[in-house]
Amino acid sequence: MSNSMIRKHGRTTEITQHAELQVLKRIRKFLLPKDFTVSSALLEEMAEGYDIGDPVVDRLLANNQKFAKPLQAYILQKTSNTASSQSGVRSNNPLNTESNSNLDLEINLSLKKDLTDNPDFQQLVTQLSTHPDWFDADLAEIGAVAYRRYPLMLIWLLRNVALMAGYSIPALSLPLIQTGALVHEALPRLMRTYSYILAVSEHPGLNDAPTVLAIGSEGWRQSINVRQIHAIVRQKLIEEGWDSDYWGTPINQTDMVATHLQFSLLIMRGLRILGARISAEEAKGILHLWHLASWWMGIDLKRLPQNETDCWAWLYTYLATQHLDFEVGKPLADALHRLPSQIMGEDNRKGRFVELVNASVTRTLVGDDISDGLGLPKSRLRHGVLVSVPILFGLDTLRRHNTKAAIKLEDFRAKRQNNMNWWLRKNDSYYSE
Repeated sequence: MSNSMIRKHGRTTEITQHAELQVLKRIRKFLLPKDFTVSSALLEEMAEGYDIGDPVVDRLLANNQKFAKPLQAYILQKTSNTASSQSGVRSNNPLNTESNSNLDLEINLSLKKDLTDNPDFQQLVTQLSTHPDWFDADLAEIGAVAYRRYPLMLIWLLRNVALMAGYSIPALSLPLIQTGALVHEALPRLMRTYSYILAVSEHPGLNDAPTVLAIGSEGWRQSINVRQIHAIVRQKLIEEGWDSDYWGTPINQTDMVATHLQFSLLIMRGLRILGARISAEEAKGILHLWHLASWWMGIDLKRLPQNETDCWAWLYTYLATQHLDFEVGKPLADALHRLPSQIMGEDNRKGRFVELVNASVTRTLVGDDISDGLGLPKSRLRHGVLVSVPILFGLDTLRRHNTKAAIKLEDFRAKRQNNMNWWLRKNDSYYSE
């Protein structure tokens, strides 16, 4: 395998440079076939993806045309004659509680003919007006139910695995560092990200929608909003002198696939390690659910790995070839790590304890080497988080075989989820009572 195939950008390294990284050794030992080898074709695809953003929306933003709200209003108005198919969508979704007259008013105020006639805008309309033929709503719902079953574990894994692991990779951290968002507004940004994974995994059992990720649902709306935010940040960073030769395009196709796997594959794996019984069908459903959400967010379909083994092969290849610089991600990791004390008070023992628990989750699931690099504390009882394994496994077994227990566990989950949404209830109209 030639070096030129790997080193097309300064951000990449030799394929063997991080071979001793704990997370790579675990993936190779437990999650990949014994005969696994890094694919030259995948390396080429990743290298190409570093230079591609989201061409459709990038062209719209280049013409100073924000598209998120106009697009949502246009699609909902366009499909209002078939509103019966959307009638089950949760009523406190702002886009769906509006009357047709209000939708018409918003269109008149926000849509201009040069936007609606724009072929890129119409391409977005086509993509986001209906579910694609390949989308299996029943399978995605199975995944969504499993994904939302463990609210405490979900936010643990989001902050301490998905986000913390990403902070070790400068190419993922630098756009956040340069916008200042996750350093100076760590809590709002964490909760907005949490809100997004909740929205994507909201299913008919929770909101009476006709399907998971229904057109007009909160997950649909937030996917469009996130896509616009990414395009705005991408444009701003390039205008301010982003080194594309070294890093590739900011928030590029390859890095967006990595983010897709942070929210789907890594969280799913974390649930299993902590004791959750995620079946093969549920795992397939989780990946399928995020497949649609990620496509809506602007990832090219052909770049998304199709099954769990392919996902691990993709992630291994990506992690093995990234330039690591823990100093870049340390401010983000520190801001996220210190949130409990900031919320509860610097002298609050419970806050410090929660910080140690969070750091222990990162050390147990991601590895001591990355945790040391990010400056996370090390507790002598850091493996205590694994006490959840027999508890979750036992509860899941009980849920599967006892209907009354399953109902009680679902009531507990709903109450726990409501308690964890305290910030969103105060700051987000969708979650307010």
